[in-house]
Amino acid sequence: MHRAEAHVVGQLPPNSYVPALGGVYDDDVWVGLVFEDVDGHTPAVPWNAAELEAAMTALEQMAQAFTPSPVPDLPSVTSFYATVFGGWERIRANPPADLDPWARHHLDDLCRLADRGLACLAGDSLLHADIRADNLLIRTDGTVAVVDWPWACNGAAWFDQLLLCINVDLYGGHDAEEVLRHYMETVNRDDIHAALAGVCGYFTDVARQPPDPGLPTVRAFQRAQAQSTLSWLRRRHTT
Repeated sequence: MHRAEAHVVGQLPPNSYVPALGGVYDDDVWVGLVFEDVDGHTPAVPWNAAELEAAMTALEQMAQAFTPSPVPDLPSVTSFYATVFGGWERIRANPPADLDPWARHHLDDLCRLADRGLACLAGDSLLHADIRADNLLIRTDGTVAVVDWPWACNGAAWFDQLLLCINVDLYGGHDAEEVLRHYMETVNRDDIHAALAGVCGYFTDVARQPPDPGLPTVRAFQRAQAQSTLSWLRRRHTT
């Protein structure tokens, strides 16, 4: 992950969105990265209006600055996320006993939606692809720095904003649907719904995997994201 992040950040032009990479240590066993020191804090959760505005604005401006992607040889999101968005297919092949009844009833629809969601994410913008509150820093001047880039890929400019909306839906403070309408009004509503289905399938599938000994809390976090995203998807599916 550190090598992947160094590959991405080390090739970015000077910018105000990503802390500069100052150096890399790699002896084939240990890898260390040295970044610009950022005087800031992670956003408060539940999200407050000022920090949400700053984060969504930063992601929109970052997408403009990084389109086309300035990093060569990155995978496309459609290839990088092909396995990720296959979560509902894996669940349909081996549904768990405790699968949400609504999801069980709509498994065929969810599989079709996830396929469409993957296709609609094609694009030439540099994506962070793992946007959450803990990967953002609010500087003392109110601007936002985006950290932790090992999953970067190329795709549709709006995907990072959708991931932030998913985080808002998880933590609260604002209605995620209202945030979508305010900041992503030009994005096709059906494309958003399909991409949301793909992300939801990933969380639902990965949360049922065995515990990761290196990340003992990750399954609980993924399970919480699965539950909140499925609830949001179900609400959207009926409107």
